[in-house]
Amino acid sequence: MTYSRLKIIYFFLALSFSFTHSAHSQEQAQFNITGVLKDGLSGQLIAGAIVTLRETAFSAVTGEDGSFSINNVYNDRFVLNINLSGYQSYQVQFNVKDDLDLGTVKLFPMGYENPEDMALQRTIRATNIAELFSKRPNFIGGNQVFGIPPEPKRLIGNYYLDPKWNKASILLYRENEIMEGYFVRYNIASNNFELRGEDSEQVTVLPGLRVQNIVWVDSEFNVPRYFVNGMDFKDEGVPISGFFEVLVDGKIPLVRRTLALIKASNYNTALMVGERNDQIVKRNTYYYLLEGEVIAIPKQKKKFYKIFGENAEEIESFVKENAVNIKQPSGYFTIFTHYNSNYEGFEALVPKLVDN
Repeated sequence: MTYSRLKIIYFFLALSFSFTHSAHSQEQAQFNITGVLKDGLSGQLIAGAIVTLRETAFSAVTGEDGSFSINNVYNDRFVLNINLSGYQSYQVQFNVKDDLDLGTVKLFPMGYENPEDMALQRTIRATNIAELFSKRPNFIGGNQVFGIPPEPKRLIGNYYLDPKWNKASILLYRENEIMEGYFVRYNIASNNFELRGEDSEQVTVLPGLRVQNIVWVDSEFNVPRYFVNGMDFKDEGVPISGFFEVLVDGKIPLVRRTLALIKASNYNTALMVGERNDQIVKRNTYYYLLEGEVIAIPKQKKKFYKIFGENAEEIESFVKENAVNIKQPSGYFTIFTHYNSNYEGFEALVPKLVDN
């Protein structure tokens, strides 16, 4: 059979499927998906971007006003992709239950980096993830799902950084692809992210090695939390496995790393005292970033103040005047926020420190 004949056969098969699918769709309610595309840096409207619903024939191209409209969409779960040469690709998952207005979607140039030497070197979709909760109610599931508690056997606890499912925005290394509309949780031990869709119990695994950075909105405190891949930093010249949470960004960022350790049982059979089971214990270590190196926050006062170089005396005065405890995480957060706020372009990532 020739290649041309095969093409004809495939064409008619696809056409037959299209007619069948179309007839089936007409029996269902039909909805419209709309939105406006803008450049995330300049704010200019973007024309000519291709907007598609993955694995369907639904598509649109943004007009001169940046708007797009995909019409006659049936009730189902979809993954929407937006692609345009020179820009990071964009992906979001949602359920279509009614007409859906995505509002303003921002695309960022391929390989965009912040001009300042900060922890969040590459674009992370803080703007869009915030809009998911404030301006796009169609994305809100309203079904906060908590992690399944481990069986009370020999090992007590879990390896999740946060056992709750939190809605996230993910930036992948490959082609700077952005994924949105998924609920995620991070397994510290395996360095994998578990993903599931809204109103879905099906879970897929995304290796942490593929993720450049991620922001999720904590479903309990309703604040964004930012995480960057340790592979982009070094500890004494060696790349690090796992993720760091960026607590304060700026000239000298403050980051946190959480490790999950097993605390062995100390049960004394003869005396019948102690803990019977092994336990998974999570411990936080705080670091500051300097020229791509992660350095643990020193415990000694003199070494601590030296972090801030020529500003050491000013920071020490600030600590004394405000009775800041430099041995507590809340104290680190306050001090690094104060220091970095003295430099132009500083923006606080989170209003307060959120514990795991």
